[in-house]
Amino acid sequence: MVLASILNSDLLNLAKVADTVRESGADALHYDVMDGRFVDNISFGLPVLSSLRPYTKQPIDVHLMIAEPLRFIERFVKAGADLLSFHIESDSDPKETLRCIHACGIPAGIAVSPDTPVSAVYPYLSGMQKDDFILLMTVYPGLGGQKFMPEILPKIRALSAFLSKEQLPLHIEVDGGINAETGMQCRKAGADYLVAGSYVLGSPDPAAAVASLNTPIL
Repeated sequence: MVLASILNSDLLNLAKVADTVRESGADALHYDVMDGRFVDNISFGLPVLSSLRPYTKQPIDVHLMIAEPLRFIERFVKAGADLLSFHIESDSDPKETLRCIHACGIPAGIAVSPDTPVSAVYPYLSGMQKDDFILLMTVYPGLGGQKFMPEILPKIRALSAFLSKEQLPLHIEVDGGINAETGMQCRKAGADYLVAGSYVLGSPDPAAAVASLNTPIL
């Protein structure tokens, strides 16, 4: 699945951006939320999501890079999130945050920053449900346009092997510096959800960019 991140898009024309995401063939729109506390940046939040939701029929994958995600779960679901992820490094209890997202009836994701061992999520995987996912950040959270970190590839492989061993039907999402080359590396390592921002929405041909992310694995 390809998810187009709108973080570095033309924020003055989000309706047009949503049209481009749909026309590109991307499977979903990726929406990053930053609070200036968990990461040193502030992006859009609830009002923008509420405005965007009725405009597009595409799934919206909301990534919460905020200090207290549990406080806002219900509000983000009400605003239009179809998938919702939070960081294992946040101040909220992961089990309770997962429970709250599941109670809202949508897939939940646990995001992992580059410096956090992937094993940090293992104690919570048994409490996750079909269609839930682990989001491995392939850049440091907070800013778009960063260079892909190849040192995350072993973490993807380790998580993929663990999920297979434990027979857990969860997805692996990656976000940061994703293009045709790095996307293929991640898919070969075990990822099946690719978040791409600048590579898709900054391309003169977004549809071709999305198609390149869906190239069959040889």
